[in-house]
Amino acid sequence: QVQLVESGGGLVQAGDSLRLSCEASEGTFSNYAVGWFRRAPGKEREFVATISGSGDNTYFADSVKGRFTISRDNAKNTVYLQMNSLKPEDTAVYYCAAYRTFSSSENSENRYHYGYWGQGTQVTVSS
Repeated sequence: QVQLVESGGGLVQAGDSLRLSCEASEGTFSNYAVGWFRRAPGKEREFVATISGSGDNTYFADSVKGRFTISRDNAKNTVYLQMNSLKPEDTAVYYCAAYRTFSSSENSENRYHYGYWGQGTQVTVSS
């Protein structure tokens, strides 16, 4: 059973940066792809970014491409989401999620692939 804990959310102004962290309890974290999703008020949960277990394969939603980066440190069982040039429309609760993969290069933008979810961290961007 993998437990995920997000941190790093907060209130910032448009144009600022934030780095979210997702720490996992699993000892072999490199066996899991990790994704970030977000849910804005009144909207469904949407995909943001994903990274493979090895860290060599990443994919981003068009809405954050060029502004967000995702990385991981498997020695620390942690995945990071670096968010730059934040916009008010980035305001949401951000969730990290994980699923066990057969290949260290696998990842997914499909939320239904993910079996483990964190509790979420709020990101608010003021204009």
